[in-house]
Amino acid sequence: MRIAAIQLSVDGDEPGALRAERAHAAIHAEARGGADLVVLPEMWLPGFFGFQDYPAFAEPLDGPEGSTLSRIAADAGVYLCAGSMVEKAADGLYNTTVLFRPTGECIASYRKMHLYGYGSAEQATLSPGTEVVTAAVDGLTIGLSTCYDLRFPELYRAMVDRGAELFVIVAAWPFPRVDAWRCLARARAIENQAAVVGCNSAGRQGAGTYAGSSCAFNAWGTPLGELDDRPGVLHVDIDAAHIRAAREDFPALRDRVLGM
Repeated sequence: MRIAAIQLSVDGDEPGALRAERAHAAIHAEARGGADLVVLPEMWLPGFFGFQDYPAFAEPLDGPEGSTLSRIAADAGVYLCAGSMVEKAADGLYNTTVLFRPTGECIASYRKMHLYGYGSAEQATLSPGTEVVTAAVDGLTIGLSTCYDLRFPELYRAMVDRGAELFVIVAAWPFPRVDAWRCLARARAIENQAAVVGCNSAGRQGAGTYAGSSCAFNAWGTPLGELDDRPGVLHVDIDAAHIRAAREDFPALRDRVLGM
């Protein structure tokens, strides 16, 4: 599977409509370049740090932007992990990642379970999700997670228990903790014998600076590529047979002591 993780620039001075145009064009470009799965970052449309704008950008998953992304996936003929959006539901607002088939059908949506505090307004603005989400994509089972989730390894174990072989992490990870981003992503790969692709934002919004550093690791934790802090696209090939062979050659997951 050829994956293109688009490290989109999120600039607080740029209107969301212009950022959407750039993102949509980038999806088409990566599809033409041979990507099977295209990934966007967390909350790329309002920008993660634009908490005051969340209500204005909120919409149901089949609202205007969701419908546009569905159509783009179909037009481009790719699987599209469309990053996360502000989902407007009857019981509140959620930070929700959406995954589309090449037909445009939505096959999975994941509501971020671990909302960030630490001076952030995410916990005060949004509701946490409660469901672990995996989906079958082109012969691989993918587990979806979002940014701060990366610090909670039990979520990734739960995805492995549901068959996950590849973790796709959409993020808006800031600069002060970029080393933690790399370390935690690699750890999730090693301890779960799963491939990892992390797609982060670039740019600056308000007082926050996004770290970029989108990265990928194979099921042994070997780095497959990493970007710097500038906008760009991380291209990586993920082989399902390699993941399964790693789990057979060194079957550590079979030695787990459950119920602890």
